[in-house]
Amino acid sequence: MRIAIDAMGGDLAPHATVEGALLFDKAHRGKHKIILLGDREKLEAELEKHHFTSPRNISIVHTTQVVEMTDQPTVALQQKKDSSMMKGLQLQKQCKVDAFVSAGSTGAQMVGSLFILGRIKGVKRPALGSFLPTEGGVVLLIDVGANVDSKPEHLVQFALMGSIFMSTIYGINHPRVGLLSIGEEKTKGNDVVLSTYPLMTAKVPNFVGNVEGRDILCGKADIIVTDGFVGNTILKFAESIFGVFGSSFKKSIGKNLFSLLGAFMVRHAFREMKSSFDYQEYGGVPLLGVNGISIICHGRSTAKAIKNAIQVAVNMSEMEVNKSIYEELRKRGL
Repeated sequence: MRIAIDAMGGDLAPHATVEGALLFDKAHRGKHKIILLGDREKLEAELEKHHFTSPRNISIVHTTQVVEMTDQPTVALQQKKDSSMMKGLQLQKQCKVDAFVSAGSTGAQMVGSLFILGRIKGVKRPALGSFLPTEGGVVLLIDVGANVDSKPEHLVQFALMGSIFMSTIYGINHPRVGLLSIGEEKTKGNDVVLSTYPLMTAKVPNFVGNVEGRDILCGKADIIVTDGFVGNTILKFAESIFGVFGSSFKKSIGKNLFSLLGAFMVRHAFREMKSSFDYQEYGGVPLLGVNGISIICHGRSTAKAIKNAIQVAVNMSEMEVNKSIYEELRKRGL
């Protein structure tokens, strides 16, 4: 398999992207081909730092531009065609690579993926999911920013695409799907939620009904569906929780000896909880619904996160997730 990496995208690039690619290559013993896109001189310098000696499996495609986090997505698409991001997507469109991974601008990657790769036949709108920890594992929150406003038929498709992703990539048989609302009753919610509920009941297997905000982290569903505006707000809030908790925890344990002893006793549980909030463990998530594999990583992705994101890309390809999405939507009459 051939994976293109936006080696210049992300706060820690190109160091983290190159190191992540090398970690993946080492773990798979050169089974897959990795194409690093970016400034050749900088990338070769990074490879030299790691005493890179396996030119067969990792190659460089030189690009002259970089999509910055501050770039407007549509401007980046139109004016930065020789950027490491847009060139990588073009290589996939031309069938020269099988997947693309980036920790660069999420907005630019979503726009580039949609306009360069296009949509899977039958998909009305692509959707982006994100993992949140729960009492028993994780929940996929979808959408978290690809669509600010969504119609009921869009939310139903998000649910089905998310179900296929969770069942094929993470092995969750018959994932439970919940619709985010302000009450459990099917009569609660705004007009979009009220119209979506009967469609979910008719089209989505294992639909468990409405879930409230307090249920998101309780494990009542494996997938929670909402529009991108609400989803992104929840995601940003959740990301801040551990930071605030960690800061308060550190302040508290320094107050006296008993606090220090208590912190020592619970240190393993604290590390485990921290790991469940760690985006590095999941690497990246695909923009579901585009006619290709575009893995979106956190902007602060480390080498570990990049390595895991590449693995998600490989799994997406080997498990033929896009084919399954097309067949599922057609079967459901969507």
